[in-house]
Amino acid sequence: QVQLVESGGGLVQAGGSLRLSCAVSGRTFSSLAMDWYRQAPGEQRELVASITRGGTTNYADSVKGRSTISRDNAKNTVYLQMNNLKPEDTAVYYCKATHYVGYTYWGQGTQVTVSS
Repeated sequence: QVQLVESGGGLVQAGGSLRLSCAVSGRTFSSLAMDWYRQAPGEQRELVASITRGGTTNYADSVKGRSTISRDNAKNTVYLQMNNLKPEDTAVYYCKATHYVGYTYWGQGTQVTVSS
């Protein structure tokens, strides 16, 4: 059973920074591509950032230049560093893992609230 546990969310003022973490257990981490999604109230869940098994990254336009996704295969953890946060970044942030054979797994989410 694969488990993903997010942490690092919280309340921050606009312009501040947060680093989200997602710890993965139950699968060989290096076999997983990792994504961060977010969902604001009343909105659809949207992809924020991705990192492949090989370390290639991709970002949504809304966070490009302000966020960095990274992975530490030794710690089975993926990170999302978010800088210059804006009120519109307020959402529940979810970690998603995709195994190379196609299985997907989600974490329970961590709340990020940015005050103006």
